[in-house]
Amino acid sequence: CTQLLQTSLTVCPSLLFFMLQVLCRYQHIWNINLRLRPAFLGGIMQATGNKPPATLPKRGEYMLKDIKRMAKYYQVPLKISESDFQRIFGTSTLGAMRFITAMDMTQPGYLEPLSREFWIRFWSQSTLNHIIVSQVAKQAGLSSELTQKLLEMISSPAVKNRLKETTEEAIKYGAFGMPAVVAHVNGEPHLFFGSDRLELLGSVIGE
Repeated sequence: CTQLLQTSLTVCPSLLFFMLQVLCRYQHIWNINLRLRPAFLGGIMQATGNKPPATLPKRGEYMLKDIKRMAKYYQVPLKISESDFQRIFGTSTLGAMRFITAMDMTQPGYLEPLSREFWIRFWSQSTLNHIIVSQVAKQAGLSSELTQKLLEMISSPAVKNRLKETTEEAIKYGAFGMPAVVAHVNGEPHLFFGSDRLELLGSVIGE
């Protein structure tokens, strides 16, 4: 989830790469304080009864084309095929989100590069089951000492509770999937879902 902090934005870095990329590009252009908030997509889907859109065959067919168009438009590295949908739906992101949550609790300044690196590996290179977290962390600029510290934290009650809390917070704001962005404008939260709501978001925050 991403939180725009007036104006504040909250983004949950799981499967929202297009929105994440654009907000990170605009955070120094728009008058916003961008705050990344790790939340667990699986927990949000289960709590709201939502289902992956690509489980509807025709929608999945459309999504495949649309994602490729968006990747070209936003100039982000993405390789995806029809078979990737089933691979992705069958892969748990819980371990990655706990690692990212541990980072949020330790050195939140690394959230952006770490989230980006996990996303690229997840969509473009391999499943998380075969990703060596230390390699992801190194690519994101983390030291081996910090990486080891985070790996030791991910099974702790503190990290598990923190991820649960931020996930529940996203649901309270009305999130039912990702990307979910909460823009706080003049003390009022505004929820935006999907990476195709950037124009509406800009309008609400006066940009």
